[in-house]
Amino acid sequence: MPLFREIFLNIHATVSIFREKLLRKFFSTFITMQKSCLECGEKLVGREDKKFCSDYCRNAHHNKVNKESSNLVRNTNNQLRRNYRILQELNPENKTKTSKSKLLAKGFSFEYITGIYTTKTGTVYYFVYDQGYLPLENDFYALVKRN
Repeated sequence: MPLFREIFLNIHATVSIFREKLLRKFFSTFITMQKSCLECGEKLVGREDKKFCSDYCRNAHHNKVNKESSNLVRNTNNQLRRNYRILQELNPENKTKTSKSKLLAKGFSFEYITGIYTTKTGTVYYFVYDQGYLPLENDFYALVKRN
C-alpha cells in the first residue's frame, strides 16, 4: 500500500507542476498582451475581449463609423417630416385643394414620399405617411388624409 501512495503522490506532484507551468504561461501571455481602446488609445483593463475604455469612447467610435449612412437617413427623415407637416397644415379638414406654388413656397419636396396608391380607375395618389396628394390640372393638387 505505501508504494501505491508514493506513486499517487508523485503523479499528483507532477500534475500540479504541469498545471502551474501552464497557468503561468497563460497569464504571462494575457498580461503581456495589452490592448488599447479603439477610440482614444488608452490601455484597456478588464475583460479580454474589451474594445473600448468607456461608454463615451464606444459611442463616439460607432458614431464616426456610422456617420455617412446616418446623415443620409437623417436628411431623408427630415425632408419627410417637413413634407408631412406641410400637408397636415394645408389640409386641416382631411380633404382640400391647393396649388403647387403654395406647396413649393413652404418647402415641400415632391421627391420624398412614403407610398403610392393607385385606384381601380388608375388615379395615382402620393402619400407621406397618412397625408396624401393627387396631382390635378393646372398645377393644382387635391390633398387627402388616409383613414
